Amino acid sequence: MKTKKYITTLILLTIAWSTGGFAQTVRHSKVGDKLSIKGALSLTLVTKHQNYNWSDRGTIDGDISSPKSVKFRPDGKKYYVNSLEGGRTVVYDAITHKKIKVIKHIFKGTENNLWAKPSGLFPFRKYLKNQNSFMGKPVESTFSHSGRYLWIPYYRRSYDINAQDPSAVAIIDTERDTIIRMMETGPLPKMITVSPDGRTLAVTHWGDNTVGLIDISSNKPEDWHYTSCAIIEHKLKMDFSTTNSINRDAVSGLKLRGTTFMPDSKYLLVSCMCGTGIAVVNTENGKYLGMIYGASNNVRHLLIKNGYLYLSANMPGKVQRIPLDSITNAIKHIQRHTTVKGWQTCQVFTGTRTISSSPSGNYIFAACSYSSQLAVIDTRTMKCIGQTVVDSYPVGLDISPDGRTLITTSQGSGGLGGNSVNVFKVDYNDYSAEQKQIQDYAINKASDDDTLTQDTIISSKADDSKATSSYTNIILLALCCCIALVLCVFAYRKFNN
Repeated sequence: MKTKKYITTLILLTIAWSTGGFAQTVRHSKVGDKLSIKGALSLTLVTKHQNYNWSDRGTIDGDISSPKSVKFRPDGKKYYVNSLEGGRTVVYDAITHKKIKVIKHIFKGTENNLWAKPSGLFPFRKYLKNQNSFMGKPVESTFSHSGRYLWIPYYRRSYDINAQDPSAVAIIDTERDTIIRMMETGPLPKMITVSPDGRTLAVTHWGDNTVGLIDISSNKPEDWHYTSCAIIEHKLKMDFSTTNSINRDAVSGLKLRGTTFMPDSKYLLVSCMCGTGIAVVNTENGKYLGMIYGASNNVRHLLIKNGYLYLSANMPGKVQRIPLDSITNAIKHIQRHTTVKGWQTCQVFTGTRTISSSPSGNYIFAACSYSSQLAVIDTRTMKCIGQTVVDSYPVGLDISPDGRTLITTSQGSGGLGGNSVNVFKVDYNDYSAEQKQIQDYAINKASDDDTLTQDTIISSKADDSKATSSYTNIILLALCCCIALVLCVFAYRKFNN
């Protein structure tokens, strides 16, 4: 039995090593680092906000603590960084990168005027007293009403150690950068997004396989209300300890993550990181329709851009896309389980996290967590064309509306790395293509003030060398597996002699 365990472990470690599955050391970028990709673009690290090196007075920022995500306001004037463990959102000027304000997610239980009336969809079962006295841990975010409001869900309320009772979402007025409304959510919300028509907001609950839908069609925050809570496959029972913490990132059913609306706003797509499916929800009645299969497993995030649905497959290290018409057709004929073929794949690296698209959609940028790098994908060829080092371990990413500024957030892993935000300047070889897309967006936005550009998140893993093709990776993996097999033979003989 020991021999079998030894051999299995050796094989798994060899495969992980051969595919770059483990970052060898914590790495840090340097202001001035530059990546030039011939005929495409260049990336230059112009500054950072970090909380790991206090001797660097030019970039130190004590409000950066486990930064989970970053989001540019639609007008490009400001960006917001969610410091998850710090319980705060840090606001920066997008031109000077100076800190404007710090929004603290701390509540004393006396802010009754902020809270919306309970919907009845999310009852408390474990914590029945002082429910609104807590610190919230901000995760992702999204804008509504043409950027006037920023919605930030909390991973959990601080007293709920296992994220099993309702959490909350804070709504920030971005003109004043203050919290003006609080609403309940299901347990452990992560992703949040607004429909293209600006009328519906979806909150995806990693904690129990559900998705909440909120009617935000009114311009008055006091009118916003839940319409339904869709159950994906089955609702996970919340019955964990209130004294001993567990890893809720691991114990969470389907682990719903990537969330995006179809262009007609009638359907919502939600990816399952535990499994291979993409769930479909009818947003008009809040009903779960079924699961679409055919893409890779462990899908973390979804993006719609230029007639394609893009996704990131976290551990497989893939970026995939399929014509949106294929998804539309699948929804028309959807059954409980429906398979869609025709996915295009760009093999990148394991640990794929957040992605964002340039305005034209010609490039996708990926925060590569395990390799501590930022990868660039050319969507015209679906090839990874370059990467540059960022602070370990990046998870969040966003790009400014004009495409000229790109920001990554390094949250850290296992107590290593993290506590840093890297700010890059992007220079395109053909910026006219980016400008055209921006102009087209401005025209569409003028016809409907509530229309927002769909977000993208993909993550990726890379090493210090140039990104290799999927064919090369397969050859490398086969070679390393052969080496592992030889080692295993020797190990087997040793243990049996």
